[in-house]
Parts: sequence; structure tokens; C-alpha cells
Amino acid sequence: MKRVAIVGLGGIGSNLVEPLCRILAYSDSDNEKIPKRVILIDGKAYKERNRERQKFSALANKAETTKEWLELMFTELNIESKPVFVNSNNILALIREGDVIFLGCDNHATRNLVSGHVASLDNALLISGGNELYDGNVQVYERRGGKDITPSLTFQHPEIESPIDRNPAELSCEELAKAGEPQLLVVNLTVATLMLNAFVLWLNGFGPYYEVYFDLQTGNVRPVRQKLTSP
Repeated sequence: MKRVAIVGLGGIGSNLVEPLCRILAYSDSDNEKIPKRVILIDGKAYKERNRERQKFSALANKAETTKEWLELMFTELNIESKPVFVNSNNILALIREGDVIFLGCDNHATRNLVSGHVASLDNALLISGGNELYDGNVQVYERRGGKDITPSLTFQHPEIESPIDRNPAELSCEELAKAGEPQLLVVNLTVATLMLNAFVLWLNGFGPYYEVYFDLQTGNVRPVRQKLTSP
């Protein structure tokens, strides 16, 4: 794979990015699956109220300020920032053939857009995570040789296939401020950990679940496996 693109640097992405970069920087350098180029994508800025569950160094654009502290820690990586929301006009430039994409957005419209774009690529790995207050899920969508190895994000998810929410690029500043739902740090960390787990399994040649559900109130974690195509 050529690059890692991290879309969304909020509660999930800001907690995922440091351990992910540690994996990329210090894992087996002979593994061709491990990219050394990291693209950070987010159009929002951090606010003081985000500190309870998001890691950041300045009240500035999430992609740009995250790049600043990450590149001091991981000189082995080429880290770039894209201070924009992914939308239909820029997705071709932001997410490319051969990318590994970590999607930590909080809206189905963006999930639908990114999943549809990945479906047009010959080779890509999309790991998407999201959560409610106490539960959540992680989906793994792999394209290899122009075929689906695992299902797209819309498979058995009508809320993603036909989203009723809107892409944040279409929202005003006031609408963006009102769009957030209550979140817990420990739940965001669980999503980030399960996303990283899926990536490490993939790096080591294990076919991961295509989806995993968790509920912190019950302590349940349930994977779902369904390989569509032989590699």
C-alpha cells in the first residue's frame, strides 16, 4: 500500500493517530503493506470543550495541529495535513488507488461517500469506526485486484446506504456546532483500538472480521466474518 489517509481527527481519530503512526514507523520495514506516508484530513478546528476526550496541542484546525506534534515524534514518516472535509469534489484527490483509509467521521453521508469511492478503486483498505454513547462498531472493506474481498460499508447498513444526515462540508458553522452528540472517551478509545486491531491483523496476513460490534455496558464484543472473494 502507498499511503495511510486518516479521515476525521475527533474523538476516534485523535486517539487512533499516535499508536497508528507508531505501528507504521517501527514495524517491519520489509513489509510492503506498511506505508510511510500519512495524510491527515479534517476541516474542523479543536475547541476547548474537546479536551475531555480528544488529544490536541492547539485550538486550531485538527489536521494541521495534529501534523505539527506528530511529525516531531515520528521523523520516520512523511506526514501531510489536508484541512478540509471530504466531499464529492475533492475525494478523488484525497483518497487514491492503493490507500489504507481510517474513517473516524460521525456521519453516514461521509461513510456512504467514502465507501462508494473505495468501490471504484482496484486496491484499497477502508477501516471505518463509529459509536453511540456506550456501543459502536468497526467495519473493514477491502478491495484487491478490482474485487471486493469483504463487503462495503453499506452492506446490511441501510442507514449508510441511504443517509438522512448531511456531509459536514454542506453545513454552516452553527449547524456544525449543533451536530455533535454526547460521547465518552472510553468508548472512542474502544473504537480506535478495534480499528487498529483490524489493521494489524491485515498486516500480518490474517483475514479480519468484516465487522465487529461492541457494547461496553454488557461487555460484549462480537465479530462478523464473510469473505466475498478469494484473493
